[in-house]
Amino acid sequence: MDVTPPLYARIYLLCGQIPSGMVTSYGDVAAMVGGGCDARTVGEALRAIGEHAPDVPWQRIVSQDGVISTRGLEQRRLLESEGVAFDRRARVLMLYHRWGGPGAEFAAAHRFGPPPPHDDAPEQLELF
Repeated sequence: MDVTPPLYARIYLLCGQIPSGMVTSYGDVAAMVGGGCDARTVGEALRAIGEHAPDVPWQRIVSQDGVISTRGLEQRRLLESEGVAFDRRARVLMLYHRWGGPGAEFAAAHRFGPPPPHDDAPEQLELF
């Protein structure tokens, strides 16, 4: 019998709220889940998705600076098919695609906190 760990279930529930075309970071998910969850735990939960929750949109979780996972080619393909744009260094343009967290009613009902504040600076234009 396959039983999803409770913390993983909370991570999957939150990740399931991220709309197509948006992304968030492992650390943002951890901050919103709270209760001692950290970015590493989020990564472990996402690696276990096939076993516990095959419908979770794992591709929408990236590093805080927009770098995609080691499953990069598939993840990039999935994100691009959702309209997510990348910079010249193959990072998600977080300024445009970072998810602002779940709606207030959903967050309150499931005891999720707000995402941490971010200063996503736009890419500097190349002069030459």
